[in-house]
Amino acid sequence: MIPVIWFIAPMGAVLALVFSYILFKDVKKQDPGTEQMQKIAKYVRDGAFAYLRQQYKGVGIFFVIAFIVFNIMAHVLHVLHWLIPLAFLTGGFFSGLAGFIGMNTATLASNRTTQAATQSLNKGLKVAFKAGGVMGLVVVGLGLLDISLWFFGLNYYSTLHPDKMNLHTITVIMLSFGMGASTQALFARLGGGIYTKAADVGADLVGKVEAGIPEDDPRNPATIADNVGDNVGDVAGMGADLYESYCGSILATAALGMAAFTQLSMIHPWDNDVAIKMVTAPMVLAGIGAFLSIIGIFMVSTKENATTKDLMFALNKGVYGSSVLIAIAAFFITKFMLPAEYSFGIFLSIIIGLFAGILIGYFTELFTSHSYKPTRGIAEQGSYGPATVILEGFSVGMQSTAAPVIIIGITILAAFSVSKGFTFP
Repeated sequence: MIPVIWFIAPMGAVLALVFSYILFKDVKKQDPGTEQMQKIAKYVRDGAFAYLRQQYKGVGIFFVIAFIVFNIMAHVLHVLHWLIPLAFLTGGFFSGLAGFIGMNTATLASNRTTQAATQSLNKGLKVAFKAGGVMGLVVVGLGLLDISLWFFGLNYYSTLHPDKMNLHTITVIMLSFGMGASTQALFARLGGGIYTKAADVGADLVGKVEAGIPEDDPRNPATIADNVGDNVGDVAGMGADLYESYCGSILATAALGMAAFTQLSMIHPWDNDVAIKMVTAPMVLAGIGAFLSIIGIFMVSTKENATTKDLMFALNKGVYGSSVLIAIAAFFITKFMLPAEYSFGIFLSIIIGLFAGILIGYFTELFTSHSYKPTRGIAEQGSYGPATVILEGFSVGMQSTAAPVIIIGITILAAFSVSKGFTFP
């Protein structure tokens, strides 16, 4: 039987979707700005949707072919469960939908953020952050809703046909819709990324060098295309990518919970109630995370005349606040849902992961913000010529990869250690 606490997951999903709609309506009602702002924003919006329609046509064809192939593998070759093709489709659909909703909001928010920033820096930040919050909450809401519906449906089916479905099979089927989300994200990120880089080069070379139009001047057609690419690649593509990563992290942890139960049950006399708690704990934690993320959104504000560093601190307030709250929630969730001899170690693993995420965010800002020495050093090389800019930029880029790799490596070893990985069982 599904533990009652599991229903926090679908509740969190629904709440995230409700609040994303509230934030969307709030962004949409903001002042759209001057006629020129609206005109430029419309060019970008029209171009973004034109690109996305073409991309979804191509992706749709691929998914139809993949669906047919998977059905042959399931019904003819009998090497896949018959539900896996359907799970693959739902993963791809919701992944694309998350990106679409995020891009729809972003193209509406661009001119509204600009107009708000002319009145107040804090107001401009809030409009922009609420627009970004729509994307974040839609990813969380759709992802967790998809996971919850599949888990509830498959679990109910297993109660009717225990000979055909068990908890192990459920986790395998659910992992397959992560593959559909990954496929959608691959097309969205690569296609949109290539488009935006090509348009960026066009704006730089043709418009600025040959025609003498400044790179960021709206009269430069490639500038519009560049902004279109930013939306389809960095918003729609990132939305699909985040959906895949979010679902993948929950589903992988659930699968690991099932694997851990299978291994440890040979030593401990556990029943199936422990198994289902180990599988559903990541979903419950994600549901609580949806509640706390909404709280984090409303923590973000800044002062007027703020620097880039101040703005990043304002954004980090929401991240740090949510992280502290989810750490507290994780202590009680792990204590309640996991075996007593392992719960505290898994809680420590969660804390280590949260801390690692914050550290990686810090080093990302350190190497990309012009408020810090690495980026300023690249800019200073511009006084000597393009060659030194390239060399300095390449060097800084290589250095910037070191910190995340080291942090992730230490995090894996530390989490493995505190979870009794070196003292099994």
